[in-house]
Amino acid sequence: MKIRPANFADIPAITRIYGHAVKTGTASFELEPPDEAEMKTRMENLLNGKFPYLAAEIDGKVAGYAYAGLYRTRPAYRHTVENSVYVAPELHKRGIGKVLLDALIDASAARGFRQMIAVIGDSNQAASIALHKACGFEMVGPLKNVGWKFGRWLDTVLMQRALGEGANAPPKADR
Repeated sequence: MKIRPANFADIPAITRIYGHAVKTGTASFELEPPDEAEMKTRMENLLNGKFPYLAAEIDGKVAGYAYAGLYRTRPAYRHTVENSVYVAPELHKRGIGKVLLDALIDASAARGFRQMIAVIGDSNQAASIALHKACGFEMVGPLKNVGWKFGRWLDTVLMQRALGEGANAPPKADR
């Protein structure tokens, strides 16, 4: 497996992976999968903002992807990112998510971000919660019944980990 920066040629695979997650799971609270044009726009916005966007490649094919983006848009949050990790459904439970998340943590810290937040859709997402724990995230807590999908109320689970020096020192450069 090779972890590399994602690029626009990856958009069809990324769209397929994400579309499956939207249609069949609760990792995303979107109700309709976005098309390739929208996924390209989202990637452009993240790359233009100097956020990391990574792809896992196996045998020349995208097996998963991960990116970090602003946790919230107000200026005081500018040193905190939220992560997203998605793996092709046929490749779940092979360690791809962990390799991607570890690389994303490193890339985000290298860019000077200080905190990473995981907003995990559905408190029943045991695999995602375990993945984040294995990568050093701590449980912050659930937000109860904040999403409605598949005919039921869903929680989100917040987890957090420090990046680099975390909160032990002021940021080296202002973003």
